[in-house]
Amino acid sequence: MNDPLGKMLANWRIRMVLPHIRGRLLDIGCGANRLVRRYGNGVGVDVHDWGDVDHVVEDTAKLPFEDASFDTVTIIAALNHIPNRLDVLREARRVLRPGGRIILTMIPPTISTVWHTLRRPWDDDQTERGMKEGEVYGLTRQQVEDLLREAGLAVRVSRAFMFGVNRLTVAEKAA
Repeated sequence: MNDPLGKMLANWRIRMVLPHIRGRLLDIGCGANRLVRRYGNGVGVDVHDWGDVDHVVEDTAKLPFEDASFDTVTIIAALNHIPNRLDVLREARRVLRPGGRIILTMIPPTISTVWHTLRRPWDDDQTERGMKEGEVYGLTRQQVEDLLREAGLAVRVSRAFMFGVNRLTVAEKAA
């Protein structure tokens, strides 16, 4: 999202996430890698080369990192674009150190559908990449929390932001 509104919203999400990050960061679905560049201590991975990705991988459920390599894993506005969501969350848990956290932001499906419809004229980067089978326009709070629990993580924070149209969720791996 390189239009002014898209950049503003991306920066808003980053500002919400930054206070929850600690230690070494892995950003899954990093896009243009804005979060890692802003935080300064981490690695960004994505399945698409957006131009500043540290690692382009075929499948984010098969990461090229050792067990317990990161203190924080983020998936910012991206989990809905990952068809094998549960596998990716389990992989994120694998690369987390004990006591590490996963931080997600997600927009609900109803808001996301309207958002993508209105953005279509400015969304060349998204239509070029294309939606893949299994991608959805957002996930509900319950869907996100259920996936995190099923992946073996404990939800610690779940709160709305952006006037209620986005949600921040923080989950932890047992120490």
